[in-house]
Amino acid sequence: MYNFFAFLDRMKYIRRWSLMRSSREENVMEHTQQVAVFAHALAVIDREVFKNDPDVEKTVLLALYHESSETMTGDLPTPIKYFNREIRGAYKQLEERAEQKLLGMLPEQLRAAFAPCVMPDTQSYEYRLVKAADKLSAYVKCLEELKGGNSEFKKAKESIEAELKGRAMPCLDYFMEHFVPAFLLTLDEMESL
Repeated sequence: MYNFFAFLDRMKYIRRWSLMRSSREENVMEHTQQVAVFAHALAVIDREVFKNDPDVEKTVLLALYHESSETMTGDLPTPIKYFNREIRGAYKQLEERAEQKLLGMLPEQLRAAFAPCVMPDTQSYEYRLVKAADKLSAYVKCLEELKGGNSEFKKAKESIEAELKGRAMPCLDYFMEHFVPAFLLTLDEMESL
């Protein structure tokens, strides 16, 4: 018996934004799905609009597994994770050990196929697209909370927005300009467009 997929299924129990008062809780599984959709969009925009050549399927796979280590570590809040270099380094080691342990929950003949997803090349362009999609997901969460009157997310929104603008990724800028404004609309407003 192998536990790999059962562990991944536990993403639905891991709560995000644990230090913030949220009007709607979000779990790692739903976050991962949103990141996969956003990463796919960024890769397709990059290919179709800007005529670059990202591996779209690889980008989506990396996004699907980008939080897999959290099935063992939980979701460490950003202010803690990035508090200083020592904590960030220690947490990175913990993530790597969790990823290795997770891969060990697969039959030997499947590990090589899953390893690039669970332990990706963090220098690849596709991984950069996933990291941008991950931040984009956090930004959309902030917009949704602010739209609902929750000012708890004001500072996070400002800081994430600055970080997104500083990435110098045309496909991300395109998404921000053409798709993000719709997240501020009500359902009635979206339907009337």
